[in-house]
Amino acid sequence: MNISYNWLKEYVNFDLTPEETAAALTSIGLETGGVEEVQTIKGGLEGLVIGEVLSCVEHPNSDHLHVTCVNLGSDEPVQIVCGASNVAAGQKVVVATLGTKLYNGDESFTIKRSKIRGVESIGMICAEDEIGIGTSHDGIIVLPAEAVPGTLAKDYYNIKSDYVLEVDITPNRADACSHYGVARDLYAYLTQNGYKAVLQRPSVADFKADNQDLNIQVTVENSEACPHYAGVTVKGVTVKESPEWLQNKLQLIGVRPINNVVDITNYIVHAFGQPLHCFDASKIKGGEVIVKTMPEGTPFVTLDEVERKLNGRDLMICNKENAMCIAGVFGGLDSGATEATVDVFLESAYFHPTWVRKSARRHGLNTDASFRFERGIDPNSVIYCLKLAALMVKELAGGTISSEIQDVCITPAQDFVVELAYAKVNSLIGKEIPVETIKSIVTSLEMKITNETVEGLTLAVPPYRVDVQRDCDVIEDILRIYGYNNVEIPTTLKSSLTTKGEDDKSNKLQNLIAEQLVGCGFNEILNNSLTHAAYYEGMEDFSPSRLAMLLNPLSADLNCMRQTLLFGGLESIAHNANRKRADLKFFEFGNCYFFDADRKNTDKVLAPYSEEYHLGLWVTGKKVSNSWAHLDENSSVFELKAYVENVLLRLGLDLNNLIIGTLSNDIFASALSINTRGGKCLVSFGVVAKKILKAADIDNEVYYAEFNWKELMRAIRSAKISYKELSKFPAVKRDLALLIDNNIQFAEIEKIAFETEKKVLKEVSLFDVYEGKNLEAGKKSYAVSFLLQDESQTLNDKMIDKIMSKLVKNLEDKLGAKLR
Repeated sequence: MNISYNWLKEYVNFDLTPEETAAALTSIGLETGGVEEVQTIKGGLEGLVIGEVLSCVEHPNSDHLHVTCVNLGSDEPVQIVCGASNVAAGQKVVVATLGTKLYNGDESFTIKRSKIRGVESIGMICAEDEIGIGTSHDGIIVLPAEAVPGTLAKDYYNIKSDYVLEVDITPNRADACSHYGVARDLYAYLTQNGYKAVLQRPSVADFKADNQDLNIQVTVENSEACPHYAGVTVKGVTVKESPEWLQNKLQLIGVRPINNVVDITNYIVHAFGQPLHCFDASKIKGGEVIVKTMPEGTPFVTLDEVERKLNGRDLMICNKENAMCIAGVFGGLDSGATEATVDVFLESAYFHPTWVRKSARRHGLNTDASFRFERGIDPNSVIYCLKLAALMVKELAGGTISSEIQDVCITPAQDFVVELAYAKVNSLIGKEIPVETIKSIVTSLEMKITNETVEGLTLAVPPYRVDVQRDCDVIEDILRIYGYNNVEIPTTLKSSLTTKGEDDKSNKLQNLIAEQLVGCGFNEILNNSLTHAAYYEGMEDFSPSRLAMLLNPLSADLNCMRQTLLFGGLESIAHNANRKRADLKFFEFGNCYFFDADRKNTDKVLAPYSEEYHLGLWVTGKKVSNSWAHLDENSSVFELKAYVENVLLRLGLDLNNLIIGTLSNDIFASALSINTRGGKCLVSFGVVAKKILKAADIDNEVYYAEFNWKELMRAIRSAKISYKELSKFPAVKRDLALLIDNNIQFAEIEKIAFETEKKVLKEVSLFDVYEGKNLEAGKKSYAVSFLLQDESQTLNDKMIDKIMSKLVKNLEDKLGAKLR
């Protein structure tokens, strides 16, 4: 947020430099990112002086140029060639001297000594648009006769420099979203640091109704969404350009002036944080303002000329016939003040933050008003700001205040009562702060001390401090004003030695696996835990009923917590593929979140919620492309399977002790799962379903694996890593070509083989699959290799044949396999 240095000084008196002010604000939690010197006129009229034209003659070599002699208030007059038709002797003019930099938009040029058609010119007599004080280029500026030659133009035009402080307001500091709000905090800082500062704001004591000629009634039908609404009319105004001082104030902080009435409302919101709205009173049909909701789907055209369909929970400002404004968010197309407006109705209100936030998000609108209402404005400033606005309209636009304030306050704002114990203050801060200092700080922050004991204070915190409702919040305020740097760092460190815990082991293994995957060509990604609930619509395994939904989502695209890492990775794949990077291998560690309605417990709010730490792998595109040594080769699910098995092996798991089975899942077209013997799923992987890829706008096949890292950590607790000497006896390999049914998987063959021979059989591998001609319908051929090795002797043919015969028989009996 942009804060004007000079504007800030209107509310609190101080003599800190802009840089010192920025440092002070940063030290109390209002981080100031930068300080920029600005002028109402670019360049600040530096180098420009008032001159008097002593003589003016025609240029000897031109029919439109003139040679002038100009007194600049110094000893010697200067000669300037001027092309303006209105230049004449005796005029008081504005002169750009040598070295002056003049601006034309973002471009600039410097005045230099030159010859114009053979005649020397030392300077330039300026027009309005050339120095930025106007837009006219009809001729040079001619000043009144009383202008004194030699006067600096910046003094003549009263040009003053200002500084804009870029203050980063955190979401909890709604009270600092204005110049007066920042001034309040700065006042507390100045008081604590020994400065004699006074906090003040303009008086509205002169406010009164001039007559009762234009009474507009106010009715609030929805007091939950609008606890406080007030309005007043001003009759006979003249809508025109704002005075220069008001335009300058707004322009300095980046707000474009519109007209005097609208500029006053913008001034109030940036001065005091209270959004206002100005209605053309002639368009309030029926002479009544009604605050209510409209039926679902009601069309409403906003100020940006976009027709929007209203939600049944959009709070609207209406007249007797139709809606005029989305409360706290955006005005209607035909409700605001224009140059034709004569009578105005000024609105000042407190709208419930949640109602405003939800309406703004529903319609994709973000305005200065919604920004403040969403965070919570000062409910006690509603009437003050309305009175000030009415007085300013009367002063700057004329007219009369033609009604009493229509004030509907359903629920008056209450102070937050906080019990503050000195012992807790000192405990949390880590330093004993004097009681008088604590009292001075809380008082300077406008907290009222309602009771005082030896142990602590009872405080009434003003309702505009929505972030200070607990004792620890007050202590945070005390500390930031006291100064973080004033809390000494102790010279001793108190610590206790701890053994390495489960989290430490898990983190070490995460790094180990991450290094392994990076070595295999993977890139790590990090996606948002918030996701789009629509991804889960129609799913059973990842049911929408199990989503942990956000109560106040920032947008519909980020309205719940993810149940799987899949969709974030698909978004990353689509992003890269759209930029011609379709061959991808990604991995991500992250939490997944679940909601179980059956576990609801009124005493334990978090009981239905759980989270699991997962590892996701994504493979898509080509495994090999554009290689001179290898033909292009597409990635496959078997490539992913190898990566999955290598992760399990690296963690120390024995694949022979795990159970591999088929998996029917919403997100996969076909998939396998690897489980422990106790039935816990360690990882599921397979080919992502076409409908999911289509929804993600991805053309290539995507192969995905998701590990349950928590279950993996449990599984490896009982895994024992052992080693033994390499066998001295040779291994023997035998191959079988098996004709089996199409629905039989290799895992079943492997399982039966190891059950048949547990001692000598070391490895079973599939090296060829054939389906097609010369095979029976519904059959396929697997070529399987069996590695046999005895640790104590060399195997002979008789022993080998006996083992293989037994293997073949069991495969025939249990799977119906036949040798080809």
